[in-house]
Amino acid sequence: MSEPKQRIIESNGIHLNIAEQGEGPVALLAHGWPESWYSWRHQLGALAAAGFHAVAPDMRGYGKSDAPEAIDKYTLFHLVGDMVGVLDALGAEKAVIVGHDWGAIVAWQAALLRPDRFRAVAAMSVPFYPRGMSLRTALMPRTENARFYMLYFQEPGLAEAEFGRDPRTTLRNLLFAGSGDGVALARAAQASGGPSENFAMVPNGGESLRGSSTPAALPSWITEKDIDFYGEEFRRTGFRGGLNYYRNIDRNWELLGAMAGLRVSVPALFMAGEHDLVISFPGTEQVLANLQNLVPGLRGIKMLAGCGHWTQQERPEEVNAALLEFLKSLPDHG
Repeated sequence: MSEPKQRIIESNGIHLNIAEQGEGPVALLAHGWPESWYSWRHQLGALAAAGFHAVAPDMRGYGKSDAPEAIDKYTLFHLVGDMVGVLDALGAEKAVIVGHDWGAIVAWQAALLRPDRFRAVAAMSVPFYPRGMSLRTALMPRTENARFYMLYFQEPGLAEAEFGRDPRTTLRNLLFAGSGDGVALARAAQASGGPSENFAMVPNGGESLRGSSTPAALPSWITEKDIDFYGEEFRRTGFRGGLNYYRNIDRNWELLGAMAGLRVSVPALFMAGEHDLVISFPGTEQVLANLQNLVPGLRGIKMLAGCGHWTQQERPEEVNAALLEFLKSLPDHG
């Protein structure tokens, strides 16, 4: 099987870089933070071999895609519009959309808003959250001494400066700390009497990566070459584009008011690692218990043993098998 090919397309008034492989029904792969099309490197070939046209864009603000300067150019309406624009550029009437992390949020909303274009959805790490009664940031944890990391991300320039000092080390630390390997190591240290750290909380006046480190040898699911790729991408682009997604959390809540109460009707699959820190966020357990009501077309919830946040990278074979089983269960395979 050949390697994915990359090209620049026009979509929703900007230019997006896409990596694509194979021919057949389109499977559109939306990555999260802080990643790129490369996050789907294990899925592109597998989907192509199974008869799909696998397409993984650098999302708006990432990689070789355009990164508009204004913060308000990163709302969910912009991001879903980008995904519709990709289909238009491909000449595809419909696609199955697959998303991880922020890409999962985009995928859920794409399926909710445009079921005529996105006929099924597979989401990883982040389930479909209903629109609540309050601004999202108002519900995020905050103490006298610390704040939830998404609140830390709100101030333009602050997280960019921290992460941008050494992008390669930033990515190495983030990818390990959020993985099943990193979570297991942290929990073992805590059980042995080490400090109890909540890495979702950032000390006031401090930084989010305080004291985090990776082992001398990376876990088997990621290589130094992979880290080199990510580090070079963010050395070139900086982190502002991806962080702007977080800076629109409350704006998205305001804009999506007309969609309150709508349910995702298309066939759906949800996957997550059992050690994914997102699953431990307040309220997520209740959302998962109620997911079938929020997503009537839900075909299943698959929890991956020992896996952390980077679902499709940590457990590529399991993810690929579940994805292909789901995709091939759909009418006409796409």
